Amino acid sequence: MDPGTANSLLDQRHKIAVIIPCFNEAHSIAEVVRGFKSVLPSAKIYVFDNNSTDETVAIAGAAGALIRREMLQGKGNVVRRMFADVDADVYVMADGDSTYDPNYAADMVSRLLKEHLDMVVGIRVASQVAAYRPGHRFGNRMLTFAVANLFGKRFSDMLSGYRVFSRRFVKSFPAMSSGFEIETELTIHALELQLPVAEVATPYRIRVTGSASKLRTYVDGLKILRLIVFLYKNERPFQFFSAIAAAFIAVALSLGIPLVVTFIKTGLVLRQPTAILATGLVLLSALSFVSGLILDTVTRGRREMRRLAYLAVPPSDP
Repeated sequence: MDPGTANSLLDQRHKIAVIIPCFNEAHSIAEVVRGFKSVLPSAKIYVFDNNSTDETVAIAGAAGALIRREMLQGKGNVVRRMFADVDADVYVMADGDSTYDPNYAADMVSRLLKEHLDMVVGIRVASQVAAYRPGHRFGNRMLTFAVANLFGKRFSDMLSGYRVFSRRFVKSFPAMSSGFEIETELTIHALELQLPVAEVATPYRIRVTGSASKLRTYVDGLKILRLIVFLYKNERPFQFFSAIAAAFIAVALSLGIPLVVTFIKTGLVLRQPTAILATGLVLLSALSFVSGLILDTVTRGRREMRRLAYLAVPPSDP
């Protein structure tokens, strides 16, 4: 039996859903829907419209997609709704702009099922320079580097929107982001729970004529960076608040040591405001350190609860 036939039989034993967040993609959505229907004929194709003002909904419906709507603007809001409303064993998520190649979906699904993974990420390999702008590529590398050093080095393309998920992942993921930060949140969720994941190189194609990127390079980049800091505070509170405590104590020592030396020599405290400031910084340092210890205990409890929620969802049969 050839690999293609084996993959097809494997996929047919499981309920597969292709979930596509969409906003004003009338020029490309039909091609995307037809592409996934061809590769995964047994899958249901869902297009979740996010207040499109063009003909996206009509075109997607005519192509054979099931239409759902999310009124809260932002990709994160759409993903949260998709994960809540769609019931399946395997979820294939891609954008509606035709930059991701549907032909790789079957192999990604089969790998997830055969290796009992919870997420397979499509690493973007640009087919043309214009498909993956240098600024976006550089930003992705910097943010991926930051996450790798803070949470673990298991992903090389953290911001890819082409992903395949298990039911366990989807139904235990507490989506909190509202915008393009959602890919970062998905990645860190997998890293924190130490879930089995993999990456597959996939072509990243240029947008079709008339389609425009919704990503705001600097604004969304700053939002993603802010989310990384926020999640680091929540998931690594001891390290986060210990760093703040170390900064406070370093400033306090730089201010206080000269005062101590002067006091030893003369018996006088010549700069009382500085002495009060140094004392306050020492107290803030101690408070930050203790806060980190307490919040670390709370975080461990939250992580255990997330793990239990994950384990409460039965795994898909091989």
